[in-house]
Amino acid sequence: MAAAQPDRVQTGGEWLTMLVERRRSAFTGDLLIRIGLAWIAVSALLLVTKLGAIRGLALPDPDDVMRLVQVRDLYAGQGWFDVTQHRVDAVSGGVGMHWSRLVDLPILAVIAALTPVLGQTWAEGVALVTVPLVTLGCAMLLAGRIAWRLLGEEETTMTVVVMALSVPLLFQMSPLRIDHHGWQVVLALAAVNGMMARNARAGAWVAGLSVAAWLTISIEGLPLAAALFAIAALRWWRNRCDKLWLAHMMKALATGSIALFAATRGLGDLVTYCDAIGPVHIGMFCWGALVLSATAASEPLPRAGLLLGFLIAGAGAVAFYVVSVPQCAAGGGFAGMDPLLEQYWHGQVAEGLPIWRQSIDVALQIAALPLLGLFASLRLALRSHDWLRRWWIEYTMILLAAFAVSLLVARAGAVAGALAAVPVGWQLREWLRSIRNMKRTEVRVLALAGVACALLPALPLMLLTTAMPVQASSAPIAAAPKLQRSAACDVRASADALRTLPVGEFYAPLDLGPQLLLHTKHEVIATGHHRGQGGMVLVVETALGSSEAARQALRARGTEYVAICPGLNEAEIYANAAPHGFVAQLSQSDAPDWLEPVPLDSKSGLSVWRVRRN
Repeated sequence: MAAAQPDRVQTGGEWLTMLVERRRSAFTGDLLIRIGLAWIAVSALLLVTKLGAIRGLALPDPDDVMRLVQVRDLYAGQGWFDVTQHRVDAVSGGVGMHWSRLVDLPILAVIAALTPVLGQTWAEGVALVTVPLVTLGCAMLLAGRIAWRLLGEEETTMTVVVMALSVPLLFQMSPLRIDHHGWQVVLALAAVNGMMARNARAGAWVAGLSVAAWLTISIEGLPLAAALFAIAALRWWRNRCDKLWLAHMMKALATGSIALFAATRGLGDLVTYCDAIGPVHIGMFCWGALVLSATAASEPLPRAGLLLGFLIAGAGAVAFYVVSVPQCAAGGGFAGMDPLLEQYWHGQVAEGLPIWRQSIDVALQIAALPLLGLFASLRLALRSHDWLRRWWIEYTMILLAAFAVSLLVARAGAVAGALAAVPVGWQLREWLRSIRNMKRTEVRVLALAGVACALLPALPLMLLTTAMPVQASSAPIAAAPKLQRSAACDVRASADALRTLPVGEFYAPLDLGPQLLLHTKHEVIATGHHRGQGGMVLVVETALGSSEAARQALRARGTEYVAICPGLNEAEIYANAAPHGFVAQLSQSDAPDWLEPVPLDSKSGLSVWRVRRN
């Protein structure tokens, strides 16, 4: 990308052409103050709205609970390279997690630093609040930096305002949300910032290393990472002087992936899993870096020679992957999943489902902002010239790729929303300027209402359903599948009673398992993490089967306890699928005689039984 845009200035009646650099300095004091104030305001609002959950440490998702369990184990002395959950399916040796230690680091750092001062409980509470908010601050700074350098001060402010209005984005960075999705957003924005750099070599390394860290955290970033590398290839194809972008991005990706693999997994586990970056993936990246570096060194090449270099790099990497791990090529990150789990677990997790499986309000929140961002980004491209026009065309392509991914996987809506915030911030500033110039009050009010609906697309639906009678408004809601995971079970309220029980294995719904691990020393058969398929299948089969089949299966394993929350969505799914099954029977408070009730605090919503051995 060229560093400057031709501009014309009138001097003495003649038009002279001069080069004007449109990009501001990277991190100025004004930018940091502007973003900092916005971050403080948004953080304060989140703290107020989440105060009840924070006080009760009601983590929003089982994955957040499991992340804290993993960090606790690390702080208690579990090996850095050992990511096995030894209390999950312990009779089979535990379950290896596919999560990266990179996400554990900031949480661990806060806990380790504050525990000597505050004690571990308070230190964990601070970490659960501060780490997501710091993640939000990083995302706001990186998105605001794009607007600051290319658009202006007002647009920078509007960008962070738009980010604060994006529900998918804000959910991933709210207090208590310590899972890895927020860091994916940050690294995606870091990669895009790298591609905006003046210096191709430096920008390519920033982008490539950001992608390497992103993929180390979650392999779900591969589709959008491929789009970023496609943009770099397009730059090379369009202008041979831009060859450094793709060649150095591939070098950075390969180098960064090797370093991060060695730092987080070591050399003791060289197996390639379908759900995490492993040796085969690194081999692909190294192959691409080698071929593209050789192609760049051979320039100038005819178009056919450059195309051949691209094909050898891409097709060779894909062929290597397909030959090395054909099961992953065929099934993706969840290759080999049992059909029972696909139906009753993976197919019921809302955040992993496509947009057409979401409720109307959620679908609007995912799609509206990126669509508006695409519209605004195209307008910016049409209004710009030379390098700036090329940049906004590229940005539109990146945003389009992110939006396409979010249509297939709902949780990817956070990345799409963050990228959309920049052009939407510019569009919002344009709209507000136009509204200020309107002379009629009623027209201004209608225009402002239209802007509000564009930025908060689910608001009209929420107001409508609130205003309608219960009978009328509940019909369309009931028609939507109930796919959200629930935190309706407060194991913490019964933790003291559970800790008095002899340590043993619990049979519990998958989403309840992490809470039992967090608040007690007990073991569980399974949690909702797909590498533990054996235990997961047993949990689902037992839930759907008869009471007698459950008795035989649990006694054969040596399981000591059974726990259930009738209000948990997962329990309702099992009960609806098998009305006479084991979990349905427990949900109706009709426990079989081979289970002995354990007295608990009724406020927890949790029911526990001891498995009788005779």
